[in-house]
Amino acid sequence: MVTVTGIGMVTALGGDVVSSWAQMLEGKDGARPVDLFSTEGCRCRSAAQAALPPLPLLSPGELRRLPRASRLAIPAAREALAQAGLLAAGGQARLPQIPLCLATTEGGMELGERFLEELLAGRKGHLQWVGRYQPQQQAIDLQRAFGLRGRVLVIANSCSSGADAIGSAAQMIWSGEADCVLTGGFEALAETVFVGFDSLRILTTDRCAPFDQGRTGLLLGEGAAFLVLESLEHASGRQARPLCQITGYGQATDRHHLTQPAPDGSALCRAIESALAQAEVAPEAIGYLNAHGTGTSLNDESEANAYSRFFGIGWRTPRMSSVKAMIGHTLGAAGAIEAVFSILALQTGRLPPQWNSVAPLPEVEEALVRPGEPLQTLNHVMSANVGFGGSNAALVFSRHD
Repeated sequence: MVTVTGIGMVTALGGDVVSSWAQMLEGKDGARPVDLFSTEGCRCRSAAQAALPPLPLLSPGELRRLPRASRLAIPAAREALAQAGLLAAGGQARLPQIPLCLATTEGGMELGERFLEELLAGRKGHLQWVGRYQPQQQAIDLQRAFGLRGRVLVIANSCSSGADAIGSAAQMIWSGEADCVLTGGFEALAETVFVGFDSLRILTTDRCAPFDQGRTGLLLGEGAAFLVLESLEHASGRQARPLCQITGYGQATDRHHLTQPAPDGSALCRAIESALAQAEVAPEAIGYLNAHGTGTSLNDESEANAYSRFFGIGWRTPRMSSVKAMIGHTLGAAGAIEAVFSILALQTGRLPPQWNSVAPLPEVEEALVRPGEPLQTLNHVMSANVGFGGSNAALVFSRHD
């Protein structure tokens, strides 16, 4: 049995779990004008840009050397470790051999961009910038911040990376490979990625409206989320209080197109079916579904088709929403951040509403969470993600009593 004993989160809505959750329920829009780099010439000028939380235990020199992705990841990981009771005095981890299972698609991309700018301007450039632009750099920064020495696995599987990292971490515990794993995802806004998405003309210049017939595109975002996963025996042995269990993980690939999901959502259905089978949970037992819901034409239509095929025409359970309307699409961090929101719904019985949906797609209209819905007793929730290259993933979280 795999339990979750700690969660942490940084989003455009707040620097921790409590503030991000409160702002989500209130419908606070995380979109704001981007000031990290120039957006001149772009159709879209806004993103869900986060405020960097303070890191008081690091010196000014150490902070200057950290890429933005690490500045987002470290406080989210610290919050998760602290809730799990795994931080000792001075901020070091009590169990230094904890493995890391991480997700990202950009890493510290701004360091590579800075090196290239220096090179193109005829200056020597700083080799340490490109030297630190490596996929393992944020893992190294996390290990240094908390004194960790365990093995590291970094997953970059497009927009399902966060869910895949959590699922892979759970598999490490199910298989007996580890007793405790720190897992999650992180992503910082980068000019190259922002301009790339803008050139594809899939960024909205309006409000992000997932599953709405009038949707105009996605909102890019940034943030980080981490979970501490432990076997029940390990958690019980140190008297840690489980928040919930992770009971199922499913993954499937559709091979339809490099950037477009299969219109019928067949691979997403397979991922959901696999996660439910492992969890031994019937579809009707899922009380809430945190959907991928990017607000783009092709993604939302594909997801709507998948869910209506899986749960039936006119389905009302599970209740469903996409939090990307408020926090944007955080790419490699999306699955981890949305897993934390799903766990919060499971714990509190409060459901994140589907904000900005005025004229919902008919396939999902009855299932979308409305603002002000009453508290619900949830026993199982699901988080689903769809990524470029046809990657699909689903996670099931269950109540621990």
